[in-house]
Amino acid sequence: MKRSIQISLPSTGEDEWQATREPLMSGWLTQGPKVAAFEKAFAARHQVAHALATTSCTTGLHLILAGMDIGPGDEVVVPAFTWVATANVIVYCGATPVFVDVDRSTNNLDLEDLVRKITPKTKAVIAVHLFGLCADIDAIRKAVPAQVKIIEDAACAAGASLDGRPAGGLGDAAAFSFHPRKSITTGEGGMVTTQDPALADRMNMLRNHGASISEEQRHNGARPYLLPDFNLLGFNYRMTDLQGAVGLVQLEKLDRFIAERQRWAEFYIAQLADLPWLGMPKMPQNGSHAWQAFVTYVDPDRAPMPRNDIMARLQEQGIATRPGTHACHMLGYYRDRFHTKADDCPGARDCDAYTMAIPLHNRMSADDYKYVVDALHSLN
Repeated sequence: MKRSIQISLPSTGEDEWQATREPLMSGWLTQGPKVAAFEKAFAARHQVAHALATTSCTTGLHLILAGMDIGPGDEVVVPAFTWVATANVIVYCGATPVFVDVDRSTNNLDLEDLVRKITPKTKAVIAVHLFGLCADIDAIRKAVPAQVKIIEDAACAAGASLDGRPAGGLGDAAAFSFHPRKSITTGEGGMVTTQDPALADRMNMLRNHGASISEEQRHNGARPYLLPDFNLLGFNYRMTDLQGAVGLVQLEKLDRFIAERQRWAEFYIAQLADLPWLGMPKMPQNGSHAWQAFVTYVDPDRAPMPRNDIMARLQEQGIATRPGTHACHMLGYYRDRFHTKADDCPGARDCDAYTMAIPLHNRMSADDYKYVVDALHSLN
């Protein structure tokens, strides 16, 4: 039987299956008590005052921008090397994305280019904690004017930290993902966090069509004939209680999952150190990595063959790999609409061409990791 090691697999099972019984039996399937419990537990783990569950990280980011009243005429700075959703949400609001280059060694936002891209129209910076490594939010805060909001795209960073502070509370607001490729999952799903009570209240209304009270408050209230008032144009970005129930179980496993990923990331770094053509991901000196993915950098001048050929060879051996992510400024929509060019952000251009994620997840065995290491060595 051919070996098959997936790039990522969610670690779910009987616990998650049993967790869905209560909402299924109670009949409360949409946002309700399980979502509320998940939000409370997530806020406590990430040391934030407010956490609001959403349908995805994408809708979470959109909710933050809408909650900050970002719209036409505003600019939002975003790293060029990130999943397209980070840029898309800016366009959803009618604002203009301004792409900033990334540091090839961290895959995160380049501070010098950020400073060059700030204008009087800059309303916010979206700092991506790519692959689980926190961006240097303190340095970003010092580099931009005080009125500019800092939003964490923490899609990959549940459980990560910087200087002892968890991701999610480093900027003005943050959005997390629970997609199956993340360390914990609810299928699809997301979470927004903030320390700002006014922003939290506004986002809470916006995610529920702009309603002045939640469905749970209305159903449990003493006056069932009352409907909420709608003073905001909102969205339907509510998580279901089925997902909330699964999220509660997954959250209890988060620290164990990250510790296991940390151990195997260290194994990879030690075992692959003798491959001079394969750059390793940066380990944080002042924080903890969430290890959503283990993303290497294939040096085009030293590698035994082009990156894509390496990926094809590994695929033949049953090992799934992926490019780290893509350079958004090079994607067709952004090229056509905003006239961006590959060389506008050379770091992101190179990360697009030469990064390679290798398997790292909580359903791999020790033998799987050794097999990946041996396969990479066989390419020399």
